[in-house]
Amino acid sequence: MSLTRSVAQRSYWPSNGLAALLDFAASSNRRAAAVLVLVSLLAFLPGFFQIPPVDRDEAIFAEATKQMIETGDYVDIRFQDEVRYKKPVGIYWLQAAAVNAADALGLPHARTTIWLYRMPSLIGAVGAVLATYWCALAFVSRRGATLAGLMMAGSALLGVEARLAKTDAMLLLTIVGAMGVLARVYLASRRSEAERPGWRLLAVFWTALAAGILIKGPLILMVVGLAAATLSILDRSARWLLALRPLAGMAWLALLASPWFIAIYLRAGSAFLADSVVQDMMAKIVSAQETHGAPPGLYFALFFVTFFPASILAALAAPAVWAARGEAPTRFLLAWLAPSWIVFELVITKLPHYVLPLYPAVAILIAGAVERNALSHRVWLTRGVVWWFVTPILVSLVATAGAMLIGRQLGLLAWPFFAAAIVCGLFAWRCYEKDGAEQAFLRATGGAILMAAGIYAVIAPSLGAAFPSARLAAVLSRSACEHPIAASAGYQEPSLVFLAGAATRLTDAAGAADFLREGDCRYAFVEERQEPAFALRAEAIGLRYDREPRIEAFNISHGQPLTIAVFQSAAAR
Repeated sequence: MSLTRSVAQRSYWPSNGLAALLDFAASSNRRAAAVLVLVSLLAFLPGFFQIPPVDRDEAIFAEATKQMIETGDYVDIRFQDEVRYKKPVGIYWLQAAAVNAADALGLPHARTTIWLYRMPSLIGAVGAVLATYWCALAFVSRRGATLAGLMMAGSALLGVEARLAKTDAMLLLTIVGAMGVLARVYLASRRSEAERPGWRLLAVFWTALAAGILIKGPLILMVVGLAAATLSILDRSARWLLALRPLAGMAWLALLASPWFIAIYLRAGSAFLADSVVQDMMAKIVSAQETHGAPPGLYFALFFVTFFPASILAALAAPAVWAARGEAPTRFLLAWLAPSWIVFELVITKLPHYVLPLYPAVAILIAGAVERNALSHRVWLTRGVVWWFVTPILVSLVATAGAMLIGRQLGLLAWPFFAAAIVCGLFAWRCYEKDGAEQAFLRATGGAILMAAGIYAVIAPSLGAAFPSARLAAVLSRSACEHPIAASAGYQEPSLVFLAGAATRLTDAAGAADFLREGDCRYAFVEERQEPAFALRAEAIGLRYDREPRIEAFNISHGQPLTIAVFQSAAAR
């Protein structure tokens, strides 16, 4: 979108500074990488160190890794005595490497420091932003590739995954790396004098596939395979795939990925395949697992929230993308996006992060439309940029309400961040027509980062009631006992096991009373509804115990308040 000098001078925001940022990044790959790393860290680090373990997936992954470290068994995956074969071992090894490194450097309490377990996710998220930039260079200029990377860095969904000790951020890195190679191979095949990719590029592709398989099983094969199959069907030829050297590549993939699969098969037989393929993957396809079922269309509805602020430009870019669907670059990106998206929409179990590996394709499509100045000018579409202003207002109100309802406070320290985010959104909206989509989006991204700072660095850590496990673990740390252990009845979140130790017993009211009777230095955490049964069992077995102050909390997994009574064996003091 062209601008006259007089219009630029009337801008309410110093647009030259924003243009200079992209000019600086576009001047070299090193500068682009530096800008993207800096923006990614600004987006992902707020709250990274402060937020306690979040139930349930993060706490389960972290506890299983901790037990690997404690037992020295890096083949089997267990949460307490229960096997955890839903996912392969890759993320556990990465988390264990981070914790062991910190332990060797003398960091106190490294094994119960949750942010160490989040380090692979942070590295994966930053790496995915850089990989998106590298992948986009096959389609757009360095400036457009930087814009695509910034879209991923500002993505609300990637911001969440970067702060959780789970698989998805690192999986995203492997998928984008593989798709970047596949894109170069495919686009080269469309040229009259196609060059065969070098071994270094091929090593990136097959290594990324192996790493993705070790992190989350066959999902990477689905995304990459569906894209390759779709392109081969549309072009009526799969000969371009021979440039990937499939025989040598599959041998390398097997060399990297198969040792652990062989080891776990020798250890557990077919139990791993039964749990990961049948009970986890196939069950999610045909039924709603863990109450996460939803009809088709959910991901499309959530897209505008989870890919904010770049999602606002997606509708404006859609007409240009559709018009260019026959061109090889657009065809590749749509083959990456559409088939896997349809599969995810058809799967019964739905979680927002499932479609995260498809967002880089959307980012590159939008960046291409921005670079060609091909965004739609239809009024009913351009009016949508008002959401850059409205969304920070809504998010600020919801976050403040959560602070009041759960934390019993106003969250005043977050208000300056929210106010600045609203101002950024206002200028992104009002100056869209004057300064163009590129600079408007940069302002919106600044607002998104400020929102993240307010939510993750201020609001979330202050919600002590939302993290009862941390408060219960503090009861044990204040004990005069050298090695206190606990049982919990009614409240059975994995984060409690992670913070209190693998010996923590998750049981019922009668089991908690029996546990206290077994010896000294024992604590029982009994949820309010289980207290009558606990009292009856205690009276029946003649249990003597002491009572500590109750803990008023809020279980975010169930979305309801709870009260936990704390009992200790009488001789524990």
